[in-house]
Amino acid sequence: MEVRDSNGTVLADGDNVTLIKDLKVKGTSVTLKRGTLIKGIRLTGNEDEIECRAEKIKDLVLRTEFLKKA
Repeated sequence: MEVRDSNGTVLADGDNVTLIKDLKVKGTSVTLKRGTLIKGIRLTGNEDEIECRAEKIKDLVLRTEFLKKA
């Protein structure tokens, strides 16, 4: 299973990624802005999703279609 970002680049555990779109986080009032750097991602069993931490939010799951490798 290969996890790929929006540009087709292969992602691995511990990679840093950048958001390519503003994303509202469900259940909070936080909006993650485009260009936000997210460090140290973790791969999940799903090739369309990664786990990460961003701006005081632990265990955030993001879809890879909104990310590009930093």
